[in-house]
Amino acid sequence: MPLLETITGPADVKRLSKDQLQPLADEVRRRLIDVVSQTGGHIGAGLGVVELTVALAYCFDSPRDKIVWDVGHQGYPWKILTGRNDRLPTLRQAGGLSGFLRRSESPHDQFGAGHAGTGLSAAYGIAAARDLVGEQFKVVAVVGDGALTCGLPYEAMNNAGHSGRDIIMVLNDNGMSIAPNVGAINRYLGSIIASPITVRIRERVKGLIETASHLVGGQKLVDFAKTLEESIKNLWSPGMLFEELGFRYFGPIDGHNVAQMVQTFELVKTLKGPRVVHVITEKGRGFPLPEPDSEKYHARAPYDPVTGELRPVGAGPPQWTAVFGEALTQLAGEYPKVVAITAAMPSGTGTGIFQKKWPDRFFDVGIAEAHATTFAAGLATQGIRPVVAIYSTFLQRAYDSIIHDVAIQDLPVIFCLDRAGMVGEDGQTHMGLYDIAYLLAVPNMTVTAPRDGKELIGLLRCALERQGGPFALRYPRDRAPGETPHAAEVTPIRYGTWEVLRKGRECAVLAVGVMCQPALAAAEELAKEGLDVTVVNCRFLKPVDRELLDALLHDHRLLVTVEDGVVTNGFGASLAGLVETVAPGVRVVPLGVPDRTYEHAPRAQQLAEVGLTGAGLAARVRALAAEGSLTPS
Repeated sequence: MPLLETITGPADVKRLSKDQLQPLADEVRRRLIDVVSQTGGHIGAGLGVVELTVALAYCFDSPRDKIVWDVGHQGYPWKILTGRNDRLPTLRQAGGLSGFLRRSESPHDQFGAGHAGTGLSAAYGIAAARDLVGEQFKVVAVVGDGALTCGLPYEAMNNAGHSGRDIIMVLNDNGMSIAPNVGAINRYLGSIIASPITVRIRERVKGLIETASHLVGGQKLVDFAKTLEESIKNLWSPGMLFEELGFRYFGPIDGHNVAQMVQTFELVKTLKGPRVVHVITEKGRGFPLPEPDSEKYHARAPYDPVTGELRPVGAGPPQWTAVFGEALTQLAGEYPKVVAITAAMPSGTGTGIFQKKWPDRFFDVGIAEAHATTFAAGLATQGIRPVVAIYSTFLQRAYDSIIHDVAIQDLPVIFCLDRAGMVGEDGQTHMGLYDIAYLLAVPNMTVTAPRDGKELIGLLRCALERQGGPFALRYPRDRAPGETPHAAEVTPIRYGTWEVLRKGRECAVLAVGVMCQPALAAAEELAKEGLDVTVVNCRFLKPVDRELLDALLHDHRLLVTVEDGVVTNGFGASLAGLVETVAPGVRVVPLGVPDRTYEHAPRAQQLAEVGLTGAGLAARVRALAAEGSLTPS
């Protein structure tokens, strides 16, 4: 790769001739396909912005000019061109490059981004800060890969467009988020693409008006010309939405034509005020997968770089996501009022299976988690049973809607939180560590965590049978242990009940969801040393099983809680507060994830680092025994 080998930063890109930019883009694309075939990762969005990234590096002066990428997984080509190409093989590996943008990783990463929709708000903040201190540089927000299906960019456009500040929004329009984009905005952008002639009409009329006003002169004619231009713009402009929000519109332009983008950016950066450059790109461009399903381009496990096919993996239990999707689809046959809702992630949440079987009962609302929640609340008021499937980390964005629209009205909305706990290679921005803490605080909310696939189905049935209040189930990005039966074979789990998995004495380990497995392993290890430990499956975190809890308090001096979420304000902390009031002589030791952020690494490694394994739990209980908190049998 003779060109790419000479690139150590954007300054090297700027030294190239314009004729060299497309060959450089071709090398970046090949590099991306080759490396991600080994590491896995979000390949599709990056492949779609290769030429755009080259053009931005060529036309702007990063890091003095601030390039803000809205969705971090668009940023792989940016990493390649900003001095991280040699480290690209460490992408998403422990100790290596993040799969998203991080300010601590490079001075060219102006704002960390893992969730969609943040780019323009952050860029506007940077532009306002620039103006406050009197500096001079350009601010560019690259918004796209589905970000305009969520609400935050519109709030930012409303604010930034009104301000008149110097800011450029690049709309990367690929018609996709993870799945194909949905909604009226997507249709609107499609209509712009379908009618590019209107751009030329508007510019031609504008030019004629400017020429006439200069020739004839006079303020009244100039004012009339401006009024006429505005009327023509409103009638013909394909970017009228952006223009009305205060952004001067340029486009649409071919996002894979480097020369055209360079020409556009060179013009746009000489202007002032809010501007939007509408760029049409193809997600997954150049990816060697012959199948037409472009959703498969979004993120791939390691694959063959020639064919694009996934590399073989060992057989094993199904992923929790698949267990949930199959179970919900089967249960929908028994419960005709069940509907499924997802926020732009039918495949990521397993609801794509439901969509194929029950298309009229499936709703993809776009990247709009708060809307999904309130939409579900509206459905629930009319007797429909909505199941909202959203990643734990993304449901954080709907917290007000959960409380204000669902919980206060005691509506029976079911929340299914995928990717709960440690999330693995997606790292800091996608960690599902906070849902236990934030859901326990919600009034009327039921919080549950199944320990295996069968229990997931039993809890789903329990939620569907229950008529009042919101109900949450959480499960990780991992394989579901054990064999999962058909949904018809599973009965509802009795509401608010725990399960004793192993009967011991003095010390009881109260495990949440998938922590039951390491808790049992720890108990078996400790039994060989003479420490007899009770293990309880606390599948209901709220409400607690008071009958069983009272029995545990009667028979045990020490309760150790184990959860794969933050220990601060988590299940253990909540239980400790309760036990302090009813049995102050019993000690509660909460174990979980310490209060800090966590780097990307395999999930098993992350759990081991915080002691949430059989060996780790055994060591903690052993240490408690050594300090006299329990007496060996």
